[in-house]
Amino acid sequence: MSYADQFKKMGKGFDFTQALAEADRCLLCHDAPCSRGCPAETDPGTFIRKLRLRNVTGAIRTIKENNALGGACGVLCPTPRLCEKECSTTGIGRAIEIGKIQRFLIEHGWSLGFQAYAKPVPRTERAAVVGSGPAGLSCAAELARQGVQVTVFEERAEPGGVIRYGVPAYRFDKAFLKNELQDLKDLGVKFKCNSRIEGAQGAQKLLDSGFRAVFLAPGLWGAERLKAKGRIKGVYTSVDFLAALREERFEELGRQVKGKAVAVIGGGSVAMDCAESALKLGARDVYLVYRRSYAQMPAEADERQAAQSLGVHFLLLNQPTGYSTDGSGRVKGLRLLRTRLGEPGTDGRRKPVEIKGSAWTLEVSLAVEAIGNRPDPADWKGLVKVDGSGLVLAGAKNRKTSARGVFAGGDLVRGPALVVEAVQDGKLAARAILESLK
Repeated sequence: MSYADQFKKMGKGFDFTQALAEADRCLLCHDAPCSRGCPAETDPGTFIRKLRLRNVTGAIRTIKENNALGGACGVLCPTPRLCEKECSTTGIGRAIEIGKIQRFLIEHGWSLGFQAYAKPVPRTERAAVVGSGPAGLSCAAELARQGVQVTVFEERAEPGGVIRYGVPAYRFDKAFLKNELQDLKDLGVKFKCNSRIEGAQGAQKLLDSGFRAVFLAPGLWGAERLKAKGRIKGVYTSVDFLAALREERFEELGRQVKGKAVAVIGGGSVAMDCAESALKLGARDVYLVYRRSYAQMPAEADERQAAQSLGVHFLLLNQPTGYSTDGSGRVKGLRLLRTRLGEPGTDGRRKPVEIKGSAWTLEVSLAVEAIGNRPDPADWKGLVKVDGSGLVLAGAKNRKTSARGVFAGGDLVRGPALVVEAVQDGKLAARAILESLK
């Protein structure tokens, strides 16, 4: 199988029969606890009830009216710890597979050519959205539905943000994203790609040029790095590694990976994506290196289990400290120190404590650092208030910043977070923007 075949397409979701059968298992709870479990208020209790009653278009409309990225959330949400965790059927069996039903309904709507949104009455006010990830797209959709003229500014060549450049295509492919974006374009949302807004000064220029409001949602693209002297060949950040895959640079990466040992540093969902991708590129061995225990990994349980079933080696309680290189400056080993778990930190997890005299080196030909992303505090300072780590401070209920007419959401405010949480940020900001336009 070619690289393209492995990376370009998502697996199939429910068909009509499967979706109806799953909806028919719903207990039709009066209080719909599943709906309380959705951070974006997508209201699965209502759309599943409508599907069960065979009101398919009504079910689709419920999703889209509550969540402009209903399809993406159906695919990417960790539903077992959100809506499905609250499902009442867990008391008598397994939870309703809400995410799969949601994905089916959105895809079915596209296949029918169904227009979930009514044509808005145009308004004269203009709003700018900086960044086209989940938060930005959600905000743009909510504003456009009310007739506001929305322009989304994206510094990369294509819109989508993290769901285009930060998620492997076998989990979320271009065709699916294209349909999500078309729904926004049909509302009148305009996209300006290859348009970088230069921090505070750029955002102020948007306000000065006539935009009544600016929503900052560029995401976090600055990768945290393992301390090392100079640039080392064969060492990637997760941002660069996954973006290269989405740009279909398979042959370039394949030459470095095929038949060789790869280390992925980190224990989150992104690390799992990188590890699985390395296997698809033909790596002989993939080592997922994490300084804490298996139970403390932030990745979802099903993601960890999937990585293990594919053959990823989990190298736990090991702290990366640096790299060894060959004469050409290419990585040949990852330096490690064994750790043990100490006292709990502020996040409740036990801190890793390095064990003296336990240093060793894992021989690898490529390494991917998936240890988190960070903002650049200088980007927005001077326009809005930021915290000590550079994240923008914004109201929890309205995503207002300290600057008049400027709102912010997504990872820029929360730090690395879920797609569905970013969607909710976009909705909150849009509501506040609409209120400010009255």
